[in-house]
Amino acid sequence: MAGIKYNIVKEVGVVSENSSGWTKEINLISWNDRAPKYDIRDWAPGHEKMGKGVTLSADELRELKRILNEMDI
Repeated sequence: MAGIKYNIVKEVGVVSENSSGWTKEINLISWNDRAPKYDIRDWAPGHEKMGKGVTLSADELRELKRILNEMDI
């Protein structure tokens, strides 16, 4: 993404991988030199390209975890 600076502070985990090698990942990322946030999005191999995703603060991630734990999957 042009004009957006990012630094993957911590690779938390890979949720899935498709046949082209792109992975859906949860990472802790600093966007534009700001405080790191948790991020869920698709990444090309080597993290050189990215898809659309969602960025969550630690509080938002905790709330998402609470909601997921309550779901009957």
